Amino acid sequence: MAAFIVTYDLMKQGQNYTCITNKLKSYGTHWHLQGSVWIIETTQSAVQIRDSLKPCLDQNDKLLVARLEGEAAWLGYGDEEGKWLKDRLQKRAY
Repeated sequence: MAAFIVTYDLMKQGQNYTCITNKLKSYGTHWHLQGSVWIIETTQSAVQIRDSLKPCLDQNDKLLVARLEGEAAWLGYGDEEGKWLKDRLQKRAY
């Protein structure tokens, strides 16, 4: 399994976030990091994740899916969140 960061911006005012949040929660291992930023763990590729979320988006919305591994830095999160993130950054899916 690999960890991915997923960020999105639903551009139209009054967007319904339920579709995308339900799909992200369906990955099982997930962390709703902040606002429109999630970290998920999956065996899927970034392209497969993007394609599964695409039906929730309009033409003008923005989405980024990127694999997380290696180095990261953060501020303002507790020890438990930091450990969760470190554990996922150290995993390699080769």
